[in-house]
Amino acid sequence: MSIEYMSKEGYDKLVAELQHMVSVELPQVKDAISEARDKGDLSENFEYHAAKREQSRLLGRISYVQRILENARVMPDTRVTSDCVALLSKVEMTNMNTNARMTYTIVNPHEANLREGKISIKSPIADALLNKKAGDVVEVKVPAGLLKLRIESIS
Repeated sequence: MSIEYMSKEGYDKLVAELQHMVSVELPQVKDAISEARDKGDLSENFEYHAAKREQSRLLGRISYVQRILENARVMPDTRVTSDCVALLSKVEMTNMNTNARMTYTIVNPHEANLREGKISIKSPIADALLNKKAGDVVEVKVPAGLLKLRIESIS
């Protein structure tokens, strides 16, 4: 796994998720396994098998988040410039086909959340916007067809 840059906010969210899984969820699952084990025959004990599946899922997620954090580097705000689109840029643009305005922040794939206006740097739209300047028009092939976007501002 290579080094991945992310925002301080995204890094802190992952750290909080990891702490919650280790200190709250994992002990709950261990208690559930212990309670189910006390009920007797494990071969037909649904609660035991469900708790073991949850433990396996949780340990997998913990391992995944730990690997992300090991390779993550918080990108300092001073490295974010507004002259061209890069990671952590907030880009306001106009869809030239519909005249609709939209604003997205380009983030690490682990931080992407469309509801919050955060798109992955690996998405087709972000890929087309990278290294472009305000006023540039880019064409992006998306599943719905060809998008023509004009960059209004970068911050």
